[in-house]
This record gives sequence, C-alpha cells and structure tokens, in this order.
Amino acid sequence: MDGITFGRTSLLCTLLWALIVCSEALNVKVAPKVEVLKGETAKLPCTFTVSSSASNPIVEWYFEEQGTRRRVAFRSQGGDGSDENTPLTGRVAIEEDYTLTISSTQPSDELTFYCQVNTGLAGVAEAATMLKVFFAPEKPELTRPSSQAISVGETTSSEIGTCVTMNGHPQPRIIWFKDEQPLPEVKDRKEQTYMIPSVVKEASGLYTITSTLYMQPTKADKDSVFQCTVEYSMPGDQIKQKKSDTITINLNYPSEEATFSLLNTDQVKEGDTVTMKCETDGNPQPEFDFTKDGKMISGQGGLLTLKSVKRTDTGVYKCTATDFDNLDADLSGTINLNVHYIDPVNVIPAEPQVVMLGDKVEWQCKTKASTQHTVQWKKGSEVLSQDGTLSIQDVSYDKAGEYMCIGAVPSVPGLTAEATVSLTVKGKPMIETPVPTEVGKEDDMVTLKCSAYGSPAPQFTWNPAGKESVSVEGNKLVSTVTLKATAEVMKNGVTCEVTNEFGTDSKKLPVSLTRADKQQGGSSGVVIAVVVCVLLLLLLVALIYFLNKKSKLPCSKKGKKEVASGEVNNDIVVEMKTDKANEEAGLLNKRPSTEQ
Repeated sequence: MDGITFGRTSLLCTLLWALIVCSEALNVKVAPKVEVLKGETAKLPCTFTVSSSASNPIVEWYFEEQGTRRRVAFRSQGGDGSDENTPLTGRVAIEEDYTLTISSTQPSDELTFYCQVNTGLAGVAEAATMLKVFFAPEKPELTRPSSQAISVGETTSSEIGTCVTMNGHPQPRIIWFKDEQPLPEVKDRKEQTYMIPSVVKEASGLYTITSTLYMQPTKADKDSVFQCTVEYSMPGDQIKQKKSDTITINLNYPSEEATFSLLNTDQVKEGDTVTMKCETDGNPQPEFDFTKDGKMISGQGGLLTLKSVKRTDTGVYKCTATDFDNLDADLSGTINLNVHYIDPVNVIPAEPQVVMLGDKVEWQCKTKASTQHTVQWKKGSEVLSQDGTLSIQDVSYDKAGEYMCIGAVPSVPGLTAEATVSLTVKGKPMIETPVPTEVGKEDDMVTLKCSAYGSPAPQFTWNPAGKESVSVEGNKLVSTVTLKATAEVMKNGVTCEVTNEFGTDSKKLPVSLTRADKQQGGSSGVVIAVVVCVLLLLLLVALIYFLNKKSKLPCSKKGKKEVASGEVNNDIVVEMKTDKANEEAGLLNKRPSTEQ
C-alpha cells in the first residue's frame, strides 16, 4: 500500500471513530444547589442520558475540599457502597436512582459535590452541585457597658453597647438601630459613630457574631433607644431577622433652664401637705437652694415639703440651682403659694337653749375666710337657712334637737368650719295619734304603743295595766304595754295617760278583731240569709202550686173582661187581684162571701 492510500485509510478510520463517539454522547444532570436545615437529611439527585443504552454504567459521588476531591459513594451493576475514612462516613448512601443522601447534615457538609458517570464506550461525564446548610442564630443579646455615664462634649467616642448573637449558619450580620432607624455600618474608628465587629466560628461550624457600637452622643440622644438586629439567610433565598431588647444610655449633659412647680392639684388649704418640685433639664441634677420671701429654708434634693400648712405659710417661694458645667445659665423659678383658710364659726347664743312650747328662738352664726364663703344652718340633712340667721317661731316638740352651723369656701373643696347648738322644748306632754290594734281572737295577748312628746319627760299610766317598758325615739318617749285582749278591752279599749309638771294628756287605744275574722263573720251571716230566702221562696212556690191545683185563684172582673175582649196590646199584661176575704177563704178552704 503506497503512502497516499495509507493516508486515505487513516483519515477514514478517524472519521469513523469520531462518528461512533458522537453517536454515544453522555449527558449528566444535577441540581445546581441543594438547601437543607442543619440536622436534616440532604438529597442530591443525579441523572444521566446517553444516546444508546449503556451496558454497565458506574456512578460515583465526590466532594471537593481545599482543591482536593474525595469519593464518598458509588453504584454499579455489581452493587453500591460508601467510602471509609471520610467526613461523611456512616451518614451517606447512594440510592437506586443514583441520588446521594446525607443524614444529620452539619455546617461542615457545605461543600461542592460531583456526580461522575462512566458508561464505557460513551465515555465519562460529570456535573457539580452545591450543598447549602442553614441554621437560625439565637436572639441577639444587647448589653450596656458597666462604666460610668457618658458625658456630652467628650472628644472621643464612647461605648454604647455590645450586641452578641450565637450559633448561626451561614454567617449572619448585625445591624444597629437608634430610635428604630438603622445606623450605617461604619468600621472606621476615626468616625464619631462606628462599630467593631468580631466573628467566631465554633467547633460545631456555627458562627457567633459580636458587634460593639461607639458614639459621641449629644444632648438630643438623652432619650434615644438603641437596639440591634441579627439578619440571617434561610432556604429559598429568605432573609429573616431577630431583634434584641432595647437599651438607653446614661448621658450627662449641662443644665440650661430650671422649672419650679407645685405638685398639689387642688387649691391649698390649712392642714394640707404641700410639695414643690424643682428640677433642671440637665443630668445629673445639680444642688438646689430654697427661699421663702427671701429667707433661706431647707429642702431635700429638688423637693420642698411643707406639712400641715397654715395661713402664715402663704408667700413667694424661690428655687435656685447651680450647675458648674454651665454657670452662665439662669437656673431659678418662683411659686406664689396661697394657703386658704376659714375661721371657726361664732354662734350667738352658744349655750344650749331651753324654750317653752310655742315660744320663739333665734341664733346668729358668723365666720371669716380667705375668699368668698357661705354660712348654712342645718338640722340633719335639711338646710334651714343660708344667711347666718336661724329663727324658729312657735316652737313645737319636733323642733327640739341639735342644729349645726356650717361655714364653707365653695372654691376650695373640703375647707369648712362648723359648730353645733342644742334646743330643748318644755311644756305639757302630747300623745301622738295611736294606731288601731287588732288581735286574732278574744283573750289573745296584745302589744300596744303610746308615743308622747314632753319636757320634762312625762310619766306613763296605762288603764288597764300590763307589762310595760319605755324607750326613747328621737325627741319622744315610747311606752309599750303587753296585756290580754279581754272582752272589756275589746269593748272599751286601753287608755294611755302621760303627765309632767306642765299638764296631762291621754288617748284611748282601740283593740279589735283582725279583718279576716270580721270578713269570716260577715260571710256566715250572708250565707244564713241566703239559705233563709231560698227556703221561703220554695215555700211560696209550693203554696202557689197547691192553690192552682185546687182552682182557688180567682181573677178580677177587670182581668176577665180584658182577656175576653181579645183587645190586647203588643205588651201582654196579666193582672191578678184578690181581696183579703178571698185570700183567707182559699187558705182556709172556705167559700168567699157574696160580693156586695
């Protein structure tokens, strides 16, 4: 064979081999990324296609770590297995569909895995997949430094707080917030506000993140609220957050103005406890001095307390503060305190009054107060006068008792003064109209009451007498007697007589049967009357029937004529008349005498 022929033959063979290889092309497919939570089982699928059936494909799984590949599992027609002495030994298996399963996944399992397929004639092919392992970090913990308060105006930044979040994967990040607004992440320590982060990878493969915030705060930050948030990733491209508790800072700043206020909400009156508070807008609070009408008085801190104040405590109170960080500021305030009062009421006459029944009595009541006031006379809850004068004409027994004069300042709740006087009414005793008393039956025991007014206290006499007791009810005496309701008592009643040095009064207290007994007796009488009437009616009907049977009932001539004539009106009237003789004859079965 010459050279030309050999060359043509070689070219033909090469083309034939290339055709065979292309016809046997191999294609391997895997998921670009597989995501799993720490501790769960990861499944890494692997499929392949070839243009013609492969006689004995071999599938092998590898992982790559620091540029080096290591096989972990394989499968062929001869069987399947996993390699020893790998980080996945004991936790990895290959299924019949060539899926690689990894149980109890750990952060260290986050590697690139390769599925390699060898089909012999079709050659060898592979595809790579990335295993991602996720674990949510713990809630961040925010703490303040244990150092002293931060002072406004310092030239260096001060530590505000430290935020720590533990056990997260992949590596989370911390975001700082001030008054719910995120702070830019600044790591340059030359700035006034910056953060110093640190990352620790634990033996478990989880991350602990620490971030410390530094600032040069101003007075505007005295009430600011700080918080940190951990931001972390979860499967499905989710971004989640956990927030820490909040903190505030202890900030020192100079005072610029002072306020002096009265803490009592109501108007001040004698006997009250008064509290006045002095404070500045600085921190910490400076020392305070107090004066009243220019004279020094002592307080406690920023509080000035006056117990059981009197009208002499009225005056101008001043508070003065001195802040050595701002000596040019006017830190003072004043309060004009007005203590309201009312004088004891003066009643004329003040001694107890004793008057005769029907006489007149009068009192005058006066007082003074710090502002407009009222004067009232009262007996119990009844208002009798509002001009300071109480006059009673024609005094009766019910007017006896205690009267109260009350002075009050309406504009100051609780500011009152009062005095009490008493009135005694003397005279002839008077018995109240007694209430009728009822008993169930004769000889029952009955209790009677006799109420009487009088001064001096009258003596009671009962007729007939019984078991007696006397009590006091307001301005009157009440005598109670218990006795037997005899026939004489039922008939004549019981007499109550009262006597004192000015005269006598008496009343008769009637005693009767209860209404039920009376109604029962009345009902019995009605029944008897009805029975008698019915018997009489039956007797009359029987008599008429008897006479009618014997034809002994004659009709008058006038009646006969009216019936015979046949002239009747629409209203039919039958009239029967008889004289005494005929009636007697009929009853005695005798003939009547001839009509004259």
